[in-house]
Amino acid sequence: MMNTDLHITLKSFMQTEAFSELFPLLTAANPETLEWLMSVAVEHEYPANRAVLMEDAWGNAVYFVVSGWVKVRRHSGENVATLAILGRGDFFGEMAILDESPRSTDVIALSAVKLISISAQRFIQTLFKDSQLHHRMLQLMVRRLRQTNLRFQLRNQPPAVKLANTLVSLGENYGSETANGVEIFNIPAKDLADVTDIREEDTVKILEKLDSKGWIKIDAANQAIHLVNFKQMVQLAGKI
Repeated sequence: MMNTDLHITLKSFMQTEAFSELFPLLTAANPETLEWLMSVAVEHEYPANRAVLMEDAWGNAVYFVVSGWVKVRRHSGENVATLAILGRGDFFGEMAILDESPRSTDVIALSAVKLISISAQRFIQTLFKDSQLHHRMLQLMVRRLRQTNLRFQLRNQPPAVKLANTLVSLGENYGSETANGVEIFNIPAKDLADVTDIREEDTVKILEKLDSKGWIKIDAANQAIHLVNFKQMVQLAGKI
């Protein structure tokens, strides 16, 4: 569906319990908070490769990923690098609503994606009213900081170990269990290389080697990567 702004409330397709289970941020929110968020949330749908959030739009709302995959990019002159890859259940934009400094990042849909947004004013009001939600958001933001610290700790590790960490993290956070292992989106090599901090050519070679060993299965036709031997991938990622 190509329409980017449906402007409907979530109560038309999602129950409160499902809403809470889908988004880890909201598991601690009380029922009244969830009901109110569902009543003010707006649904958006974007096709692959469409800009979801432009540089000048940060700070207007918090966005939650209902389905699909997005990437957060940083601009530095003519150079563009992918900072993060987010999938189902995650959120973005929460820091910008508290920080009015200019943004040099945007968000692009990697696949067809469905999002919901909550305006900055309403989200801040909710945080003040629900201390449990406030605490939960702080916990998740600390977890993101720890993931950033992990990337720093991995900086001198072999490219294969670093890429395995990225794939395992994506599988643990957003993957779906299938008969062929944990399935994630077939993320472009350039984006994987950026978030892993290795060269694109190394990314391609490592993916090909992992595929030949049967640890992963790249299904380009269905835009998927299957982490077939997840335990081996975890062991490789653990060599730090």
